[in-house]
Amino acid sequence: MSYILNIETATKNCSVSIAKEGKTLFCKEMSEQGFSHAEKLHVFIAESLEALMIDFSDLAAIAVSQGPGSYTGLRIGVSAAKGLCYALNIPLIAIDTLEIVARQLTVSDGLIIPMIDARRMEVYDAIFDSQHTKIRETKAEIITEDVFADFEGTIHLLGDGAMKCAEILNDSRFLYHPEIIYPSAKEMSSLSFDKHKKSDIVDVAYFEPFYLKDFILHK
Repeated sequence: MSYILNIETATKNCSVSIAKEGKTLFCKEMSEQGFSHAEKLHVFIAESLEALMIDFSDLAAIAVSQGPGSYTGLRIGVSAAKGLCYALNIPLIAIDTLEIVARQLTVSDGLIIPMIDARRMEVYDAIFDSQHTKIRETKAEIITEDVFADFEGTIHLLGDGAMKCAEILNDSRFLYHPEIIYPSAKEMSSLSFDKHKKSDIVDVAYFEPFYLKDFILHK
């Protein structure tokens, strides 16, 4: 089985990994307060290939984090992935950003709610069970005391949008995981491999990131 290049740029973390048969062989990533993805991404890709002593011709597919997340970050990652797929004539795979975050947590029970910061008291979130199966769709959600009142049992909150909810969602059933902040291309390896085996790919020409909300230019 050939290699898959995974690209994750939906948040402040610029992350690249190369995997084979669902296993991450190498990962290069950096998270900074200022977005530097445009400068870092192609350097990280080149360094990852060099570290494994392989070439672009060894890639069987490229997977990209599809969102939701930063408008600018998503555009950079998706544009790079589409350009490479077109030039190399290989398939493009799209991975749910919130699932990438959720996959970083292993629990035996309860619900997993990854959150990406959407400014103020709003987050992008989705709900997964303990087996990482999505049981509620992705939303842009304003956090209130009763936002998850319809769900019972332990709720695990993670991602860069989670900790700002601690004062509002302070019931003992909410467990926070501050060590899990950003999605990482390391967690994309098994997801992209599974999709590649099933030929679950997207159209290189027409695929667009899942922004969830329209881009607003702040003057």
